Amino acid sequence: MKRFALIFVSIAATVLSMTSCSSDDDDVNPNFDESLIIGKWKSGTLYERYDLDYSGATWDTADDVKEEEAQNFTWTITKDQLEQIHIMKNGVVPKVYTITNLTATTLVYEDAYGKSKSFSKI
Repeated sequence: MKRFALIFVSIAATVLSMTSCSSDDDDVNPNFDESLIIGKWKSGTLYERYDLDYSGATWDTADDVKEEEAQNFTWTITKDQLEQIHIMKNGVVPKVYTITNLTATTLVYEDAYGKSKSFSKI
C-alpha cells in the first residue's frame, strides 16, 4: 500500500511540474504591436488613418468623400481586437474587428460576420 501511495505521489508531482504557467490564449489571441497601425491605410477606395493620439478617420473616395470630410473615430488595440469608436453628431458607434495580420505594410481585419478587409499602408 505504501508503494502504491509513493507511486501516486510521484506521478502527481510529475504532472504538476509539467503544468505551464503561461496562457494558451496567447496562441489563440496574439498581441499585435499597435505602433504598426499608425499611419494611412488604403483598401480599394476606402481609406483609414490611425494617429498616435488614438484618434483616426475613415473615408471612401467612391462616395466622393475626401480626407477633410472623413468620419472621425478613436481606436484601441487589445490583443487581436481593434475597436473603433465612431464619433457621430448624435452619439458614438462602436465597431470591433479581429486583426488577423498587422505588419509595417499590411493590415487585415475581419468583422463579427467574418467579412475581411485588407489594407496596404500608403
